[in-house]
Amino acid sequence: MRQQQGEGGSSNVFSMFEQSQIQEYKEAFTIIDQNRDGIISKDDLRDVLATMGQLNVKNDELEAMVKEASGPINFTVFLTMFGEKLKGADPEDVIVSAFKVLDPNATGAIKKEFLEELLTTQCDRFSAEEMKNMWAAFPPDVAGNVDYKNICYVITHGEDKEE
Repeated sequence: MRQQQGEGGSSNVFSMFEQSQIQEYKEAFTIIDQNRDGIISKDDLRDVLATMGQLNVKNDELEAMVKEASGPINFTVFLTMFGEKLKGADPEDVIVSAFKVLDPNATGAIKKEFLEELLTTQCDRFSAEEMKNMWAAFPPDVAGNVDYKNICYVITHGEDKEE
């Protein structure tokens, strides 16, 4: 089913995104909703941040995150929040920002082993073949670092190579 993109579209939040994007947000929502109750709570945020190494997040910081929504954060609210944040944002900047969460020292690179573990164990898991293709397209440097800004560029602009 193909949706037409136009200025006057529906106010339905689901019409703001392509089906593949909605699926990706659903996977992200599922990761964050640690207790799988369909609502992202402070405890869910605390747990998911802990899995990313942020162990001492203050309660008021978590409350501020949850209060960005007008009520309980179910998937529709979650999607609406992203829709509001992404209006006018450059998709490449958005993807780079997501990677920066995984790069707290702002090196511009992520360890190959860490990225591979994430991609093969979380949500829409990469197969061995997909990982092989990924490393063929984006080989890590000799130290095992992957340049995520290059990945983001190719995702959003394609490779400007003749085929």
